Amino acid sequence: MREDIYRTNDDVETLMNNDYMISFQNETKQAIEKAYKNLTAVERSVADFFIGNKDDMDFSSKNISRSLYVSEATLSRFSQKCGYKGYREFIFSYERDLKYEQRSEENEKDVGLFLSRVHNSYQKLLQENFRIIDEEQIRRLAGMLNISKRVLVFGIGNSGYAAEEFQWRFMRIGLDVNAVTESHMMKISAALAGQETMVIAMTLSGETAEVLESIRIAKSKGASIICVTSASSSTIAQESQEVIQVAALKNLDTGTTISPQFSFLTVMDVLYSYYFANDSYFKTQKYKETLSAIRSQKKTEVKDG
Repeated sequence: MREDIYRTNDDVETLMNNDYMISFQNETKQAIEKAYKNLTAVERSVADFFIGNKDDMDFSSKNISRSLYVSEATLSRFSQKCGYKGYREFIFSYERDLKYEQRSEENEKDVGLFLSRVHNSYQKLLQENFRIIDEEQIRRLAGMLNISKRVLVFGIGNSGYAAEEFQWRFMRIGLDVNAVTESHMMKISAALAGQETMVIAMTLSGETAEVLESIRIAKSKGASIICVTSASSSTIAQESQEVIQVAALKNLDTGTTISPQFSFLTVMDVLYSYYFANDSYFKTQKYKETLSAIRSQKKTEVKDG
């Protein structure tokens, strides 16, 4: 069974059943692609070989180093950058995924099998998310939202979609919130932040460069920084006042198995429900006002059409 499928905190590592977690695509190749930007030129030549290869062969370090004209030490460093302890663990994973990939190309896909895998992946992720939610932290965050004059939600790529959902939902009940998903606008918004601004950084890895730079700017302006991540010891988490822990499957942020936004949305639903329940009359009125505005706009569009 592959280790490190769940990425939660340093003290808690949940191992999931391998039958559920065989990816729709070669997971080892996904890990290589994810690490690619951090590889040296020589290591990238190794990555290109393993990504493009579809054949069984002698994958021993001696044979591969000889074939690729690289040292065995390079293979070891390459494997570690891809998230493995060493070349031996990497190649064990690679050969297993390669066999599955070869079988998948030969056989017609079983829809029921994929249905089961998706269902079980979501179920396991949902259970882990609710297991690690900190109720006291939810209370604190709801209180911080209540006293914040402005809320900025930073996210890039898939995390940006979750940031936009946060804006849509909380703005409907009267919160001054803005999702910022473009790097230049993120820095500008951070530079305009103040002591009454709350910044929520959404990043599964906790290492997104654009988000890190922006929260450092906002922090220097006195803004409160909240990080929503699966990596509690990440750089962005260490820069934050509060860290909301979410569960994640290995390579979840590639989006090839299930939606990367799922963990964010789960925690968001809990926070939204609790936040809405406090002073629900005022927030219900705001919700009705925004709903009325949307309906009025639709009627105008119908007339203009």
